[in-house]
Amino acid sequence: MDASSPSPQDRLRAIVDWGNYPLDDPRLSDALAEQLAEDGVIALDGFLRPNVTAALREQAAGLADKAYFTNSTHNVYLTPKDEARDDDHVFNRQLVSSKGCITTDQVPAESDLVALYDAPAFRQFIARIVGEDALFEYADPLSSINVHYAGAGKELNWHFDNSEFAITLLLQKPEDGGRFEYLRDVRDAEAGEMNFDGVEAILDGRTTPSFLPIEPGTLVLFRGRNAIHRVTPTIGDTDRILVVLAYNSKPGIALSETARMTFFGRLG
Repeated sequence: MDASSPSPQDRLRAIVDWGNYPLDDPRLSDALAEQLAEDGVIALDGFLRPNVTAALREQAAGLADKAYFTNSTHNVYLTPKDEARDDDHVFNRQLVSSKGCITTDQVPAESDLVALYDAPAFRQFIARIVGEDALFEYADPLSSINVHYAGAGKELNWHFDNSEFAITLLLQKPEDGGRFEYLRDVRDAEAGEMNFDGVEAILDGRTTPSFLPIEPGTLVLFRGRNAIHRVTPTIGDTDRILVVLAYNSKPGIALSETARMTFFGRLG
């Protein structure tokens, strides 16, 4: 390392508001672990320093022309259709999601996103909160850090996550829309209980979801395996720009080739 370059720890402290979020303090991670277990979601407002948020927003805007844009249809369970059920059954009801995405290999190596993602203190902080011994990057070159762009009319429709937890950083809010909405404990994936009646009520607008207000620079941890959630369509000319930081609890895991082709349009 160049003598004039900051150490990884100093670099991390320059990215994160360390005064409010001392990542190496176990009291903080323990308290957040309890909150995540209780609420299923935590939002750390102002996690990124304002100058870092601004720089990352500018960087992301400069990469937008490289994004792969998709309009995909899916059911809320993110599974193939069940031919044994009618097309109008809630399991087979098709929803539309649309967004643009920048993949890990398109993020500049010198970006603060890479420095944050790779920082041992940050990984250990997240691991303690979500109850894992360690966290590992994806084995493929596309899936670890993704930057998502949602222009006017773009949305992420109702779904459950396949992963145990999700980590996001909001870089830019739209003028309107782009609301993160969710309902906890809608299904029990571990027990195989899909709660078709409850899901149908949500899709038909008969159940009111919770809303999580998020400002740029906020780090969000969310357990979405049993909590249904969506991001409403963007309204206005300002894109919603969101970073997804994805880890695994075991090394050597890659996103499936089918998923990579669907979300990124390529395998590597």
